[in-house]
Amino acid sequence: MSGAVSEVSDGNFKAQVEMSDVPVFVDFWAPWCGPCRAVAPVVEELSGEYAGKVKFVKMNVDDNQGTAARFGIMSIPTFILFKNGEPFDQKIGAGPKRDFQRFIDAALK
Repeated sequence: MSGAVSEVSDGNFKAQVEMSDVPVFVDFWAPWCGPCRAVAPVVEELSGEYAGKVKFVKMNVDDNQGTAARFGIMSIPTFILFKNGEPFDQKIGAGPKRDFQRFIDAALK
């Protein structure tokens, strides 16, 4: 089963993230952000590896400033892992795949 990273917006964030029955990995990014683009392939890979266990979504902070402000996103990329509708953990900045795996695995325990 392959995963997929879908786009979410201010309008569907609650339904797609906060009401999800599985943990949700949210990638807050912007098209002009170099590190955001650099880490995108890693996020895509992880979405395949964790398919069925974790939902992966990305949110363009330029187009969805309400949600970004609500969660205090001050720099990008920022990744928030939601569990049971609430932020479980947060990671700021790009990094190696193994760091993201540890970040996700902690929520699955």
